[in-house]
Amino acid sequence: MGKKVLVFLLLLSFIGWTKAQQEELQNGTEQSKQLQVFGRNIFASRNLSFEPNLNIPTPENYRLGPGDEVIIDVWGTSENTVRETISPEGNIMVENIGPIYLSGMNMEEAERYLRHEFSKIYAAISGESAHIKVTLGKIRSIMVNVMGEVEVPGTYRLSAFASVFHALYRAGGVNRIGSLRTIQVVRSGMKVADVDVYEYIMKGKLTDDIRLSEGDVVLVSPYENLVGISGKVKRPMIYEMKHGESLATLIGYTGGFTGDAYRNTVRLVRRSGREKQIYNVDQQDYDNFILTDNDEVSVEAVLGRFSNKVEIHGAVYRAGMYQLDSVTGTIKRLIQQAEGLRGDAFLNRALLRREREDLSHEMIPVDLKKLMAGTAPDLPLQKNDVLYISSIKELEKEGVLFIYGDVAKPGYFPFARNMSVQDLILKAGGLLESASTVRIDVSRRIKDPKSVSSSTVIGKSFTVELKNGLLIGESNTLKLEPYDMVFVRRSPGYQKQANVTVNGEVTFTGNYALTKKNERLSDLIAKAGGLSKSAYAKGARLMRRMTADEIRQKQDAVRFATKGTGKDSVSLSSLEVDQTYSVGIELEKALAKPKSDEDLVLREGDVLFVPKYVSTVTVNGAVMYPNTVLYQKGSGIDYYIGQAGGFGNRALKRRAYVVYMNGTVSRLRRNTANAIEPGCEIIVPSKGERKKMTTAGAVGMSSSIASIASMVASMVSLTK
Repeated sequence: MGKKVLVFLLLLSFIGWTKAQQEELQNGTEQSKQLQVFGRNIFASRNLSFEPNLNIPTPENYRLGPGDEVIIDVWGTSENTVRETISPEGNIMVENIGPIYLSGMNMEEAERYLRHEFSKIYAAISGESAHIKVTLGKIRSIMVNVMGEVEVPGTYRLSAFASVFHALYRAGGVNRIGSLRTIQVVRSGMKVADVDVYEYIMKGKLTDDIRLSEGDVVLVSPYENLVGISGKVKRPMIYEMKHGESLATLIGYTGGFTGDAYRNTVRLVRRSGREKQIYNVDQQDYDNFILTDNDEVSVEAVLGRFSNKVEIHGAVYRAGMYQLDSVTGTIKRLIQQAEGLRGDAFLNRALLRREREDLSHEMIPVDLKKLMAGTAPDLPLQKNDVLYISSIKELEKEGVLFIYGDVAKPGYFPFARNMSVQDLILKAGGLLESASTVRIDVSRRIKDPKSVSSSTVIGKSFTVELKNGLLIGESNTLKLEPYDMVFVRRSPGYQKQANVTVNGEVTFTGNYALTKKNERLSDLIAKAGGLSKSAYAKGARLMRRMTADEIRQKQDAVRFATKGTGKDSVSLSSLEVDQTYSVGIELEKALAKPKSDEDLVLREGDVLFVPKYVSTVTVNGAVMYPNTVLYQKGSGIDYYIGQAGGFGNRALKRRAYVVYMNGTVSRLRRNTANAIEPGCEIIVPSKGERKKMTTAGAVGMSSSIASIASMVASMVSLTK
């Protein structure tokens, strides 16, 4: 039973190994499927038309034929120009000479023959006093058949200067199975040329691109061998290979290996016979290994590992990788190559990581102090060794220092040995003018690595005092330790200047500084030189700026009020529009009784306005005609409402109120004359308008009533 299990496990491992190998081999196959055939799209490119160039001298091997226009120029003692087109019979007709047969001649032969014929009518041509020149005008067109494996086979009318490439371009190029290496030109039943497009693409040669003649057949055969090559070559593609071409030729077609290619051996997968085969072809066999159709060649990269590398890291001046040779063959020599140890190098113990034959690693401790002193052997290095030299700073974890309170740049700063409180304050930009120098607190962690039990004490605290920037007293020897926290307190007597403003009917208007914490209205009027003769103290008004806490409370109140209404939450910008409010004051009473409750204590930013006497009363709200009327001492609310045309239809008469010039508000009662003062404003609120029910609302209510009635009827029937 145990043997069967062992055989089964070995079979499973073999199956897993073969799958891994198959996946590795299939990588090249998948890449080959994605590759394009080299050169196949050349005749489909818009940048290449292969149109013949007509603006060149007539080629020497060009044969005249029917449709060509011949231009004959005669100059000298006799002058004439003849332009004639060769007829289908091969002749041109010249006046006083007759038909002249030119078809099949090249330009040199035609000019020699025409000189002889023209000498019959121009005797000077035989001598030196007249000359004749023959050139080609309009070029004839020819009919060429493009057959075989092209995209659009057929007969094409081309220029007589057209070549094989032009014909292939007009036919759309070769198709999926067409050959670029075996293209024949058949003329009068005989093969006159074999065209290899790779000669043009690879070498720029156009010797095979012959000029076509009337009735030529361009025949494209199916390809013979297509071979794919992928991996580390400059142009990984599928190439058409001729019979007998080798692996070396294929690599040449790709442009050669890339710089990181493994050139000693390439892998080739062949699909021939019953099963696929794999070959590892060595470099010396590249020239002799003949390729066949559907071969797939894969060129791998060099291995990612080094054959001669050692590394050094940590407290040296030039850490990194080095070549393993006689110069860096030992630990001491490697350190010298790295320009030596830094001052913070930990010499008691370095670590050498070494790779074993099974690719696992072992760590070898090194006593650098003894090694550098020559009292310990200098250990030879092996490839892939890595030497780690620790830094004392990294091992000690020097930490940071914290400083808070009245300094220019509170925060944390790197710790340095022998650092004092003054040093840290300087690092933080110095003390603010508000800082206290008689009390600076320092808190410190308790570090006890040998402790075996917990303690209720979690830290230490020190209080220091500064004089002229130096510690005084017993604390002048205090040195900071990592993670100490320094707290610079604010001086209890420090206060920023606070200003208030007084405008209106005072002797000296403007801004005044508060010199006491409990400065009052009467003090401010005294500073301003007292009230003017036209001042109306009873109507004085105080505007006060909200503090940050008051603004926050207002925002919270509005959010709470709008919560659950379905509306968007109130934005901060809309809440910060009005950050001042009116404070109702009794300046007349405050001046009469200084330091009393009516004599309000001022706050920074307060603005006091003392108006002139105003002899009118304003009536607004739900009245027939809002109006401003002359104040009548002893007159009650009925008088002023009457001056505004009486109450409106929707007036809430019993809720009328008055707003006084000093910012206070009071409810009004009928026939109350004493409540009305000069400059006040009477406001009559109105009833809210009831919204009429819409048709849809009426329908909805009717439906609801009907549903409720139906439910009640059902419940009654159940109780019977």
